[in-house]
Amino acid sequence: MTSTALTLGVLPPGLIALPTVYRPQADTRLLAESLARETVRPGTDVLEIGTGTGALALHAASRGAKVTAVDVSAMAVATARMNAWLHRLPLRVLHGDFAARTAGQKFDLVLTNPPYVPAPGTRLPSRGPQRAWDAGPDGRMIIDRICARLPTLLRPGGVLLMVHSGLCGAEKTVAHLVDTGFSADIAATASVPWGPVLRSRRAWLEGEGLVPEAEEQEELVLIRAQQP
Repeated sequence: MTSTALTLGVLPPGLIALPTVYRPQADTRLLAESLARETVRPGTDVLEIGTGTGALALHAASRGAKVTAVDVSAMAVATARMNAWLHRLPLRVLHGDFAARTAGQKFDLVLTNPPYVPAPGTRLPSRGPQRAWDAGPDGRMIIDRICARLPTLLRPGGVLLMVHSGLCGAEKTVAHLVDTGFSADIAATASVPWGPVLRSRRAWLEGEGLVPEAEEQEELVLIRAQQP
C-alpha cells in the first residue's frame, strides 16, 4: 500500500463541467494515479461507473483502451461527451444505472469513484449536485451494489479500481470482495482536508459516531481487486 502525493498531471487538461457535474478532485486524482500504474493497451475494455466529466475515461482512452462510461446524471453524460469531442478521443457514454446499461457485458478493467459520503436518510438523491456524493447513512449504498455486481462485470484476470472515503470502511469493502472470490487490498491512500460537504455535516457525523470530535482530515482509500 502506498500513501501518495496527488498531482494534476495524470488527468486530461482543460476539462469542462456543466452545472451540477462533479469536477475532478483529490479522489479523482488518486484513482487516476492508480490507473496510470495499470497495464492498459489498445483494445483493453474499460468501464467507468459514474464518469462525471469523463476525466478517468479519457485517461484510459488516451492509452488506446476501448472505454464505456456510464452516469445516472444527464448533465454528466453531456459533459463527458463534450470533453471527449474536445480531446478527440472515442468514448461510449451511456445514461442510466450502471447495472442496467452494462447487462451481459464484461470488461478487463472497471474504474469507479462512486458516491460515498455518509448522509442522513435512506434514499439516494434524484437530482442536484449531491447525487455525486450522497450515499446513505454509512456511505455504502453504491459501493455495496458495485461489489455485488462485480463478478458479472469482470473477465477472468480483470481488475477493479475503486476510490472512496475511509469513513465508509475500507476493510469492509475488501472483505466483501474477498468473500465473493476476488483478491483485494487497499492499494493506496491519501489524506486530504475536509471539504465543505463534510464540514456541513460535522454535528451529524459526530453524533453517529462516524468521526471523532475535531477531525479535520479525511483519508481516501484506493481499493484494487482482481478476478481470478
